[in-house]
Amino acid sequence: MMPCSQNKATRLLANQPPFLRVGTLTAMTSDRFYFRQLLSGRDFATDDSMAAQMANFVYLIGDRTTRDAVIVDPAYGVADILEILDRDDMNLSGVLASHYHSDHVGGSMMGHTIEGVRELLDLRGTKIHVQAEEAELVKKVTEVSDGDLHVHDPGDQIFVGEIPISLLHTPGHTPGSQCFLVEGTLVAGDTLFLEGCGRTDLPGSDAAAMYHSIHHTLSKVPDDTVLFPGHRYSFHSSATMGMTREMNYVFKPDSEEQWMMMFGQ
Repeated sequence: MMPCSQNKATRLLANQPPFLRVGTLTAMTSDRFYFRQLLSGRDFATDDSMAAQMANFVYLIGDRTTRDAVIVDPAYGVADILEILDRDDMNLSGVLASHYHSDHVGGSMMGHTIEGVRELLDLRGTKIHVQAEEAELVKKVTEVSDGDLHVHDPGDQIFVGEIPISLLHTPGHTPGSQCFLVEGTLVAGDTLFLEGCGRTDLPGSDAAAMYHSIHHTLSKVPDDTVLFPGHRYSFHSSATMGMTREMNYVFKPDSEEQWMMMFGQ
């Protein structure tokens, strides 16, 4: 891992407090690294009340030199998301799915049909990168096919242009949840929020697996890495991992036994 002085995200945000509010539709770019955080109902899908209520974050990650970019968790107004990418003169080269829930990849939810990866593929042909344990669930919810998926194992790395993205398998909220570690940022889906973590009382969730994901897998992520969650469930939109570890109650348990007393069913 790069030392603090070399962390690109930290250099970009050096004048911000440890808990920082990165505005929605923010372009976080240094050298060739392209990054945008988009808030549903505000930056896209502005006429969709469900999108505004769910407060999902969608992320654009790319290489400004090659103009390649991926979209993390495209749901709700996918044409709006693609329009933002087009305005930035970036070319879609893939989709990263943090997990299969319809507010992240599209499908049916609470009697509503949400646009997502299937509609995006109708507009732009590309591949959806998923963990192996999530593949069947993504297909079931979105009705995409095997040929639409690029299935990964834990620890795989992909490149967008020349920018490497590490795929961290973080089960707990769902069996195949994954986080994306890239250029000093951690895009965490519903695994970890600034306050709390993804629910572990839903079908397919596992409180013990979530403990391992947060206290073991993500423990290797440096403190100066900037956490970007899958929803805006707190006042701030992002924070360093160091500050999140200090402030977020999910890091308080000292053992799996204590964790299960808090989060086990």
